[in-house]
Amino acid sequence: MATEFEMPKLGLTMEFGKILSWLVNDGDAVAEGQPIMIIETDKVETEVESSGAGVFQSVAVVGETYDCGSQLGWFLAEGEEAPAVTAPVNAAPVATPAAQVAAPVAAAVASSPSVDSGGRIMASPNAKRVAGQRGVNLRSVVGTGPGGRITSEDVEAAPAGGTPGLAVAGGAVAGGVSAASSATPASLAGRNLANLLGVDLSLVTSASADPRVTKNDVARYVRERLAEAAGPVAPTSPLLPALQTPTSVVPMSGMRGTIASRMHGALQDMAQLTLTTDVDMDAVAADRASRAEAGSVPGYTDYVIAAAAKALRDHPYVNSQVTADGVAYLPEVNVGMAVALDDGLMVPVIKNTDTLSLEDLSVETTRLAEAARSSSLSFGDMEGGTFSVTALGMYGVDMFTPVINPPNTGILGVGRLRDDVAWGDNGTPVKVKRLTLSFTWDHRAFDGAPAAEFARAVKQNLESI
Repeated sequence: MATEFEMPKLGLTMEFGKILSWLVNDGDAVAEGQPIMIIETDKVETEVESSGAGVFQSVAVVGETYDCGSQLGWFLAEGEEAPAVTAPVNAAPVATPAAQVAAPVAAAVASSPSVDSGGRIMASPNAKRVAGQRGVNLRSVVGTGPGGRITSEDVEAAPAGGTPGLAVAGGAVAGGVSAASSATPASLAGRNLANLLGVDLSLVTSASADPRVTKNDVARYVRERLAEAAGPVAPTSPLLPALQTPTSVVPMSGMRGTIASRMHGALQDMAQLTLTTDVDMDAVAADRASRAEAGSVPGYTDYVIAAAAKALRDHPYVNSQVTADGVAYLPEVNVGMAVALDDGLMVPVIKNTDTLSLEDLSVETTRLAEAARSSSLSFGDMEGGTFSVTALGMYGVDMFTPVINPPNTGILGVGRLRDDVAWGDNGTPVKVKRLTLSFTWDHRAFDGAPAAEFARAVKQNLESI
């Protein structure tokens, strides 16, 4: 009997995955637990093991992104034919009021070669984004991809213009919902808002690297349509073309795209401010020297992480997250440490940081840094961070403005260790080791005075080690 193979949910925060490559061919006999494909999420690249056994038949496309639970293939008995499926669909499609409203539309478009038997438009996530940008109605596009799937090239070749997804009547938003709406990748909050307002999700584009339409995307779409109904507005400025012929172009996709989306979103959604403070590191330098005899010397950043973890335990308002209900104080202190890679940045997480000895913390930071650079981090290594520490001191940077890693409310930047001068009791100059800490916090969660108290606690923890 045919068994479905779905995009797995490998971590608590994983919601979609991009297929980078298949490790088996169609028609291969696959054993349960055998590596079957490599996927990329917003955090890591990882192998995925087979969830079943049998002759494998894929129905998904390398390079495309699919929601967790979307069907990607079949496990078949020897000689068994795969059921007729033209494109992957979500394992549990949501029955929405929008889909019910769109029933007449589904009948009208069912004859299109790019619409499946359920009335869903078969189009790649990138094709949907391009369609939204160019104003192309996907129901009028004939797909040339596998099984009649619409590709971005098909959309670019189609004439611009389409049916708007909603109209304004008497000050209210009235829906013009299509049958493709229920098949469009969307977050639960985004789908609920679209259903409430009668918005056709297939005409809403995601503003981030995540192909799913979010609540903010729907709200933005509604505001734009309302503004259009109110009268002409000044057009938004697109990204300008290159001033010169580029030597090369790096696509804003994968890790780079995720970083760009998250950092831009963090600065848009949070009230971020940064303060700096100098820390005398002579006590830390002396402690490292005493440990050198034992052959195990923690790095300076290890000391900062330990000091920050202790301060987080004593100042729980920093170990927090802004939620719909308010500022949530989190019971576990899990400090993420930024690791620079050739093609971006990763932030693996040191779990229960405040409970670790300095020796154990140093072992864990070394393990995580090596795993990040060798692309062997697990999903567990990347999840659950409640605060972050990032260092640029090794590049000669004294201070900088780190950007908070959502959904945290704070991040600590570590500058270079430098020789400085302090004044002794008798007025004579004294050479000291110093570095500058840069603390960025979300002013929505707490104010400047509590932020300064936290930074002072980290400073005192380092100077009194």
